[in-house]
Amino acid sequence: MDVVGAAAGLVLLSPVLALTAISVAVIDGRPVLFRQRRPGLRGEPFTILKFRTMREPLPAEVWYRTDARRVSRLGRLLRATSLDELPELWNVLRGEMSLVGPRPLLMEYLDVYTPEERRRHDMPPGITGWAAVNGRHALPFHDRVKLDVWYVDHWSLWLDLKILALTVQHLISRSNVLTTQDVDVLGAPLPGGQRGGAQTEEGGGRVGE
Repeated sequence: MDVVGAAAGLVLLSPVLALTAISVAVIDGRPVLFRQRRPGLRGEPFTILKFRTMREPLPAEVWYRTDARRVSRLGRLLRATSLDELPELWNVLRGEMSLVGPRPLLMEYLDVYTPEERRRHDMPPGITGWAAVNGRHALPFHDRVKLDVWYVDHWSLWLDLKILALTVQHLISRSNVLTTQDVDVLGAPLPGGQRGGAQTEEGGGRVGE
């Protein structure tokens, strides 16, 4: 299902992918794609692909506290519509991700998960997942992780199909979508073992994304 779905998605959405890539290159400049190491199945690292939505932090900027000012107008649109996630279809085709599964978070989180939370890596990460359709960006960090573990324990083909259907519904309604988040509200680990929220893209981004 993953291979067929990803291949079909890349073919059918190729005009959207091309238009988005051109828009990023013209409006925000290069690079068009954002690449970052993320933990996959059993925590093994892989390079996730997304369309770039923000600039690199300036020397005086703290990357996990400057998300809002570094996301471009186009980046906000791409995040709101989830178009920035489309290159992940290539990760699925390569066998690094699934269409459905726990979202791949930061490598740094591997050292702070509890043994129970670490079980979220017992399945490949997904483009969408149970946490994504049950609160998405509005959920605190550890609530998302609990939902990921629930998905691992209750996985079935029918659950995946339900999640895919709910994902389409949420994309149409744009429910629970935040293009930026307050790092002090979400309860995710920060660099250096602090508490708060952590950013994930270009040295910053949305927690859990």
